[in-house]
Amino acid sequence: MAGLARVLVHVRCGGAGGPARFGQSVTGAFCPAHEDAAVVSCGLDRGRFLLSDVAFPGSTTALLKRPSFCPAKRLGEQPELALPAELRGRGVAAGVAVLLQTSTGRILLTRRAGTLSIFPNVWVPPGGHVEPDEELLDVGLQELEEETGLHLEVGTFSWRMLGLWESIYPPMLSQGLPRRHHIVTYLLLLSTESHEQLEARMCPSESEVSAYAWLEPPVLEAIAATEDGAESLGNGPSALPATIGITELSNGSSSTTQLPTSTFLNTAPAKGEDVERVSTGTKFALQLWLESLREQGRVQP
Repeated sequence: MAGLARVLVHVRCGGAGGPARFGQSVTGAFCPAHEDAAVVSCGLDRGRFLLSDVAFPGSTTALLKRPSFCPAKRLGEQPELALPAELRGRGVAAGVAVLLQTSTGRILLTRRAGTLSIFPNVWVPPGGHVEPDEELLDVGLQELEEETGLHLEVGTFSWRMLGLWESIYPPMLSQGLPRRHHIVTYLLLLSTESHEQLEARMCPSESEVSAYAWLEPPVLEAIAATEDGAESLGNGPSALPATIGITELSNGSSSTTQLPTSTFLNTAPAKGEDVERVSTGTKFALQLWLESLREQGRVQP
């Protein structure tokens, strides 16, 4: 989303608070140093996205998480790696990403264009920044339409918040000092339409999206099990197809092709250049989505 004005994250903890500072872990304000998650109250409050350890009018309770390798966490452990003054003054921006679930149980993921300045060639749900005077759902629906061409009519979907993710780019200090810092709110959109119906209306923006895929639950479960930074992989489905059908965009046209399933199961490399993979925050959102399905008895534990 274009524009300089952004909704910044404010933290209120233990009765005191103020703007979240770029390069300092927001999650770390709510949990011990050895942990990476906390339950917080969150919501928009007078043009700010407020996170608090106590409920406030209009707030929602959600799980806030950072990756174990979060650069802001590592910076706190290595004070000699000071951020330049121009970065420290940026603040932490609020963002929204939407998991669109079809009536046939599939989830839409898009591959970010290779020309984008942050997370190029990484698979994510549609999303973007929260601007002043915008509501979280409105941002999610607008970004979905801008990136994919999909307009969801009122009455054709329901929604709820999944969780909050602390996102920093580059995602690891081995790739350089942080240049972007967000708290991303993941929303789940439950469409009454099938992926075939939605596919017929897809018109992605090639400047933002280089490919997209409607992924089935077994593949999504396997993706969620490949947690970045974990010492061992989780237990995902053992029987997966060798390839997955995707739609690629190039020079104004689209074509269907097959991508190795292993690409979706790639993990974030600890060193060196990034690889095509599903983002760590997306895996977190998928884990929360799968937990909700298990609670409903729709997938096996």
